[in-house]
Amino acid sequence: MLGRKLGMTQLFKEDKVIPVTVIEAGPISVLRRLTKEKDGYEAVQVGYEEKSKIKNQKSKRYKYIREFRGQGEKEPGEQITVDIFKEGDKVKVSGISKGKGFQGGVKRHGMSGRNATHGVKHEERTIGSTGMRFPQRVVKGRKMPGRMGGTRVTTKNLKVMQVDKEKNLISLSGAVPGRPGTLLFITSI
Repeated sequence: MLGRKLGMTQLFKEDKVIPVTVIEAGPISVLRRLTKEKDGYEAVQVGYEEKSKIKNQKSKRYKYIREFRGQGEKEPGEQITVDIFKEGDKVKVSGISKGKGFQGGVKRHGMSGRNATHGVKHEERTIGSTGMRFPQRVVKGRKMPGRMGGTRVTTKNLKVMQVDKEKNLISLSGAVPGRPGTLLFITSI
């Protein structure tokens, strides 16, 4: 299932407050089925969010077209809605995390930094030495400052708390990757 993150709120169940993320999930349309004989692998191609301006009325165009591997029981032209989920199901959600920009080693990798005393001046949050005598260069893969966030993240074992079939909304316990408006992939476990 494909959906968009709307934001976070809370539910009250059994005298407990449960933080939930509300996602507008679907409906998605099955566009075509890929077969092993014709395409070399089996998958189902789906479209999400119809474009508002359609030049050719005969063909529907979608903002997002994605493929899901494996055999699907749905045929082209059918719709997939939030009906496939029910309360208590476990799901995993993938999306693009929030971008944090250029960050130092202390924030990006959890480095300790330098001492605050004993002759250390204006260097408390530096990463220290980056190399050694041999091979006299910076080794590939060294943790250093750089761009942080903006990568694909998967959150597993989220519980479905509520399903609103009329509004195509699904509430999941806990947080999911990304800012409000992020495209999410929701998969049953």
